[in-house]
Amino acid sequence: MIDDGVSRDERRGRTTETDIVRYDQSQATRTFDSVVTEEPLELRLVAGATTQTLAITMRTPGSDFELAAGFISGERIVRSRDEIAGISYCVDSEIDAEQRYNIVNVALTARTLPDLTRFERHFTMNSSCGICGRANLEALAELGVEPLRDELHVPITRIYQLPDRMREAQRVFELTGGLHAAALFDANGAVLAVREDVGRHNAVDKLTGWALIEGRSLTGSILFVSGRASYEILQKAAVARIPMVCAVSAPSSLAVDLARAFNITLAGFVRGSRANVYSASERITA
Repeated sequence: MIDDGVSRDERRGRTTETDIVRYDQSQATRTFDSVVTEEPLELRLVAGATTQTLAITMRTPGSDFELAAGFISGERIVRSRDEIAGISYCVDSEIDAEQRYNIVNVALTARTLPDLTRFERHFTMNSSCGICGRANLEALAELGVEPLRDELHVPITRIYQLPDRMREAQRVFELTGGLHAAALFDANGAVLAVREDVGRHNAVDKLTGWALIEGRSLTGSILFVSGRASYEILQKAAVARIPMVCAVSAPSSLAVDLARAFNITLAGFVRGSRANVYSASERITA
């Protein structure tokens, strides 16, 4: 089953209308405004007769199945779509109607659950920073993630075009101005997919989940994210084998360390005709 990202039935939309008082200088007007919907999503793993909650994240509804697939792939719980038997909402009758579409079950083809002890102290994900304080470079390598050996080369002028191309596809941002986006581009700068969410790392999970469900390789692709480039985003790029990550704002120090350790090109402050390249600069040409 694949989530089409469209709100229907009891499902909340990606935006919520709320009443406000709008001021223009000293003039007050009662009107309505669209704000980004933020709700919890519980991710559950199912193997055989066993069901276990993996994590809870605050997210913007839509592309929930992609988010679930991207998260379990990024955490190396699965390594191919063949390990996923199906993804569905938990619509059990005993669950309140408004919560039925805030629980996603990922059924594995394996009959038993994998070892999930590394998640026990990190039950809840935060929409702004992902699961913090758990992973490090050594742990990522222990999960079988290797440095990238990608022959991608992109002219810097093409990098400068990516923010505007992503913004053109941000439909919800145009309504609300209040959420993040992540976009995948090919080497020629063509848009492959764009996802929006209150959390940058959720938007990235939706993209990598989309690629996993569609059976698409991300070799030779470029990931562009709004805001800053965090360690979590670089970790997801390394696992998904994305050789280049660009961001509107700054990277963190650990993001730079990870990019250098796994040979990912990392560019920050991509604005107008300027950018700072922190690692693997040979993939970007003048």
